[in-house]
Amino acid sequence: MPRRPPPETEPPLLVACALGIERYALRDGGRDSTPSARVTLRTGMGPHAAERAMERALAPGAPTAHSPVIASGFCAGLAPGMRPGDVVVAERTRDHRPDASDVLCHGGPLTEALRSRGLTVHTGLLQGSDHVVRGAERAALHAAGAVAVDMESAATLRAARAAGDRPVAAVRVVVDAPEHELLRLATLRGGISAFRVLRSVLPVFFEWHRSLLLPWR
Repeated sequence: MPRRPPPETEPPLLVACALGIERYALRDGGRDSTPSARVTLRTGMGPHAAERAMERALAPGAPTAHSPVIASGFCAGLAPGMRPGDVVVAERTRDHRPDASDVLCHGGPLTEALRSRGLTVHTGLLQGSDHVVRGAERAALHAAGAVAVDMESAATLRAARAAGDRPVAAVRVVVDAPEHELLRLATLRGGISAFRVLRSVLPVFFEWHRSLLLPWR
């Protein structure tokens, strides 16, 4: 079994998100963490921006070249009964391309830890998209087996795996759902609830990072 390397040689956790408000929530939520233990990367919106940003962050010689990766931020819930502030931990992600294969995630410990904090957690397929999904398309994705959709997680984790074998996960907070469609994040109560939950989850990410048995580099 591989041994955990000394702390000074352990690669930092790379947390990837798309939006400035997501990065602010994740950065603010980590006030009590060691800054060197985490890099929060704002990729920009959409799968192509996410893929390009990850390729740069995981390039050989980069400080985060061997980092475990968590894709995080907000998402749209697809299942009836979901509410803003619910959390989605992906069991696998699938991007929007017709020939895309699933990326399996290391989400089990995250699910347990988040539920232990009293959060409502959904698990399953996190679907990728290259556009905002609403209405009938949302229902079709749910019928096809997805529990939530966003534009960056699948591309982020696909790029992470392409750059080398590493633990990957996706943890998203539902900002709108079939019965609670969001129009403007800054003004709706659902958006505020989702922001507060996202800000609270970062300590769980650090627990996950510390629990990993990383090989010597």
